[in-house]
Amino acid sequence: MKGEGAIIFLVAFFALLLATLALPSIPPGPSLYGMLGVSETDYLILGIPVTTLVIAVFNGVVYGVIAWLVFTFGKRFMRP
Repeated sequence: MKGEGAIIFLVAFFALLLATLALPSIPPGPSLYGMLGVSETDYLILGIPVTTLVIAVFNGVVYGVIAWLVFTFGKRFMRP
């Protein structure tokens, strides 16, 4: 079936996005945000600080890509 990898990425992305919104210290988000060299802000979007939201998106993308890669290579090497 085509598109399975995209579903895996989206599930991991949203899971880590929500987890990071609850606990913003999950790595590597804070480190990646620190490398940007921008200051933290108190500005809110839908009641969530922008800094926390950016960190959550970073984590979602990083862990989503990792989950997608594991799925893709696992599926390729597990074929009989």
